[in-house]
Amino acid sequence: MIELLPFLKKLLSTSGLSAYEGPVRHLIEDAWRPLVDDVHTSQVGSLHALKRGTGPEPRPSLLLAAHMDAIGLMVTGIDGDFLRITEVGGLDARVLPGQIVTVHGRKDLPGVIVQPPSHLLPPDNRSGPVDLRNLLVDTGLPAGELGRRVRIGDLISFAQPPFELDGEAIVGHSLDNRASVACVTQCLQELQGRPIAWDVWAVATTQEEETFAGAYTSAYQLRPSLAIAIDVTFASSPGSPSHKTFPMGKGITLGWGPNIHPGLHKAVKDLADRLEIPYTVEVMPRHSGTDAYALQVAAEGIPTMVVSIPLRYMHTPVEMVAMKDILRGARLLVEFAVSLDNEFMAKLSWED
Repeated sequence: MIELLPFLKKLLSTSGLSAYEGPVRHLIEDAWRPLVDDVHTSQVGSLHALKRGTGPEPRPSLLLAAHMDAIGLMVTGIDGDFLRITEVGGLDARVLPGQIVTVHGRKDLPGVIVQPPSHLLPPDNRSGPVDLRNLLVDTGLPAGELGRRVRIGDLISFAQPPFELDGEAIVGHSLDNRASVACVTQCLQELQGRPIAWDVWAVATTQEEETFAGAYTSAYQLRPSLAIAIDVTFASSPGSPSHKTFPMGKGITLGWGPNIHPGLHKAVKDLADRLEIPYTVEVMPRHSGTDAYALQVAAEGIPTMVVSIPLRYMHTPVEMVAMKDILRGARLLVEFAVSLDNEFMAKLSWED
């Protein structure tokens, strides 16, 4: 049996930047393999895990997608004793100075993100936060040795260890979206011994932060009947607008907008009501910013839904979620998978 909190901490302590997800994929595969009937990796590195249903073939299928890629940095140049950097995924440069990192060179090197004194910065960046283009990584190595051990294009990941807070919250980098990978893992675990008529695909997708390549290609390859993207959303934090953020620890969110199939949304929402799982409807009037954007339009189109976990301080090294929200999301996914029968698709229609 997988203990969820220790497993999540391992996910947060394993590298896997967008388009370079190999290390974390191996960890997820080891966890999922005993819980499913088949596991394979797609041509772009997404992990596909199949739990077969018991209904007559050809069985419909439900795809649960959680992206496993993380934001981070990449080396763009070696400037004497220091590394110049750019972002992989979106980053808020204001919180970067002083962060500890791991440089994935010829072997892993510890480092710290530093900024020059203000009088040495370009005139247009001497006040306010220092731009990413003017930040550096210091590994402590002299220039010659640094050049032998690090190459342009090498990755840099955050090295802040995850930790727990009172109130059953966990803090760490890469909770976007390793929190949802943990949610899907808990779902697979709770499905053990439960009767399901449909096949269930658990998919840890690649490149959500950059290209949505994993969601596009996995949906096209697997052709599920329904798809649910599990992701994180903005939790209430200091100064955040209440109409755009959601309380952490008070429940999940259910997306509503053009990426969302109205009939599927209603089915999931009605189930949450029956189970008394707390949720908030999250309005997504345009692009949802999640894998649902890609899942929805694969092949002839797939009815798609977004379930999100409120997260504070998104795209920083100190993201925060409540463990209870992860468990709530997992329970909803489990009960929805169990509820699906051979008549569901015949009854599903695009209704607003």
